Amino acid sequence: MDKRILIFSTAFYPVVGGAEVALKELTDRMPSVRFDLVCARLKKGLPDHERIGNVEVHRVGFGYSFDKYLLPFLGVWKAMRFVPRGTPVWSMMASYAGFASLFYCWMRPTSKMLLTLQEGDPLEKYSKRLGSFAFLQRAIFRRANRVQAISKFLGEWAVANGFKGIVDVIPNGVDTSSFSKPVDLERRKHLREMFGFEESDIVLVTASRLSLKNAIDDIVRALPLLPLRCKLLIIGVGEDEAMLRALIEEVGMQYRVVFAGYRTHAELPELLRSSEIFIRPSLSEGLGNSFLEAMAAEIPIIGTPVGGIPDFLVDGETGVFCQPRDPESIAKAVERLIEEPGLRERIIKNGARVVRERYDWDLVSRDMQAILESL
Repeated sequence: MDKRILIFSTAFYPVVGGAEVALKELTDRMPSVRFDLVCARLKKGLPDHERIGNVEVHRVGFGYSFDKYLLPFLGVWKAMRFVPRGTPVWSMMASYAGFASLFYCWMRPTSKMLLTLQEGDPLEKYSKRLGSFAFLQRAIFRRANRVQAISKFLGEWAVANGFKGIVDVIPNGVDTSSFSKPVDLERRKHLREMFGFEESDIVLVTASRLSLKNAIDDIVRALPLLPLRCKLLIIGVGEDEAMLRALIEEVGMQYRVVFAGYRTHAELPELLRSSEIFIRPSLSEGLGNSFLEAMAAEIPIIGTPVGGIPDFLVDGETGVFCQPRDPESIAKAVERLIEEPGLRERIIKNGARVVRERYDWDLVSRDMQAILESL
């Protein structure tokens, strides 16, 4: 394949979220494709242009969060200066990058457009935020030549918003070689001691942005219902941290909860493998890559039946379901994994197999390259 692809993305490295990780993992695995990516600057000091991996990155804006609102205008203007007519467009999500892709394709109607859906917030939030401009978001779906969604849930959203074709459901992947790498006993002991956990403790771990949609407060509220040896390790930062710390004091769980703060993606495998159970009682989820990483790290998962989570979590087989906004349900799910004979071992075995067979980045990139070739 000898092809050039123009990508519009709200952000890219070093400003990183799930979508940016996915883009880099995929583009790094397609060396025969030339990728030009236009994104918002968002942080001061980032250059107008640089090469990152297999991507030529072009930034617009002034280094503030407001830059994302400028992307559909400055980004299109910039792309039209150096991208040949007819170059296919890959839109990362139906938000700011989606508007940029739409406007670009209006200006250059011969360009075909791939829309990738990675949205993780409650879907009603997007329409509410757009208000009277929601019709423009529907125009993104109608203009797309192909839509790739990371879950069936998001695929249904595309159809509901006017996409007339067949949605390609291709999930995000996991670096299985990193997350499946064992941690030796001494290293595991050291990591647990670093956070104040004893060997007999059952460490519940959650890794996510500390935000409303991830409902970490419900895990805190479940702790008093669980045995004293159940402790919680919270990995991540976010706007809910102050609220969570206040809640922990209110329910008297200070000695059972540890904040690990921000950790790089490279640090996650060891932290997961040094814990007993991964849990995230999400209120919404496009797919839930953190669950897949925990499955690859061979620890059992607890999640809610929302968004894309049911694509991979089968209760009692690849994980255990709890209910949204229900701390008692969370406690019961943890107790199942502790007490039910053979459940933990079955979930670990099945989860690792599912990730290996369906969610490895090499498999995902092969399917994505086939879609890009069709453009």
